[in-house]
Amino acid sequence: MELSRRTLLGGFAAIASGVAGSALAGCSSGMNNAGTTAKKNTATELTMWCWPGGLGKSVLTDTIAHFPDPKIKYSEIGGDFKQKLITTFNGGTSIPDITGLKGEDIASLLPQAQRFVDLKTLGADSILGDYLQWKVNQATTLDGKVIGLPIDVGPTALFYREDIFAAGGLPSDPAKVAEQLKTWDDFFAAGVQLKAKNPKALLVWDATDLYDMVVGQGTERYISKDNKFIGDQDHIRKAWDTSVKAMTLKIDGKTPSGGPDWNAGLDQGTVPAHIGAAWVASDIKSAVKTSVGKWRLAPTPSGPANFGGSFLAITKNAADPQKAFDVIKYMLSPDNEAKAFADAQIFPSAPAAYDKPQLTAADKFFGGQVPISVFGPAAKAIPVAYQSPYDDAVAAPFHDELKTVQTGAKTSDAAWSSAVSKAKAIAKRQGVQ
Repeated sequence: MELSRRTLLGGFAAIASGVAGSALAGCSSGMNNAGTTAKKNTATELTMWCWPGGLGKSVLTDTIAHFPDPKIKYSEIGGDFKQKLITTFNGGTSIPDITGLKGEDIASLLPQAQRFVDLKTLGADSILGDYLQWKVNQATTLDGKVIGLPIDVGPTALFYREDIFAAGGLPSDPAKVAEQLKTWDDFFAAGVQLKAKNPKALLVWDATDLYDMVVGQGTERYISKDNKFIGDQDHIRKAWDTSVKAMTLKIDGKTPSGGPDWNAGLDQGTVPAHIGAAWVASDIKSAVKTSVGKWRLAPTPSGPANFGGSFLAITKNAADPQKAFDVIKYMLSPDNEAKAFADAQIFPSAPAAYDKPQLTAADKFFGGQVPISVFGPAAKAIPVAYQSPYDDAVAAPFHDELKTVQTGAKTSDAAWSSAVSKAKAIAKRQGVQ
């Protein structure tokens, strides 16, 4: 299977501590690194950047046809999109009028809000209510500027093998799974029961991956709105202990998602479940051959989280910001977000799309289940949590130290102490109190 969106998210977390400081260089409004004013783009064309798979192909084609003057010039940018965008900003030339901003990058780009047009100045107030409020909040600065309109979101759910659950004595019907596996303790108890009957079927694919899920279910992360380090508090320790409990119960498959072992395990039943964002459905569908129709969906134990989901922004270099806004408003209408879901499982950020035929259809892969019946309520119930520009950098030691617990190199308490100490040091270097 090709590199998944989930793999990209994980890769960002691993390198975040090295990039957080450098990515914020050259932040003066309308200025490049040389200190000269970056030129406005010409009005002869409207340039747009995004990454592969970031936009629905049919929607993009339709939008280009719908706005012939000026002509939209679309560029698909591979590799490290954020770094290429920052480098272009700093160079002061060839800056796109419209650009995608990845959800995992948005917090670190908010301090550079002066690079982008505040969409409220273009009339965005009239449509912001069409989108999930928590998602709009992610692209909103502390002083109220909105730098991006949401493309998509990544609400989570439990993907599971109905046949493996049934053979292991667990409930297999989605409604019964939802009723019995309400909490992480319920989920772990089911994992212990399943392993007793099928030792190869480990319910937790990778316990270190579970950690971010639990953090994402909360209303606080590592740094508070008043720029204080809170990564040593109970809400983070709870996520840590939940991850470690899966290891202690020996239901941890130690199989990171997106790799060949994970792909094979989905079909073979050694990875009988996965908790992930809506877009993980496309990863699973492309990986399996023999288990088509045997997969089902249920709510995430202990509540939903969000992974991924991006934005379209307008740069201060845009020749005609109002025209650019008309374009992104059109592209991200509920009707077009529904079409993008049909194109590439890009899950809509506008709830009105959830009633569209593209999302209400039954899915044979999931045994005729309607995925929106699970993902729709999850998307609306994502907890609101402030994310600091430095959160990913500060989170990195927790991920690294959890792996030492997983391998047996350290005890949970020793690894926790080390993670907190390293995270505090990173936070301090970033100016966090």
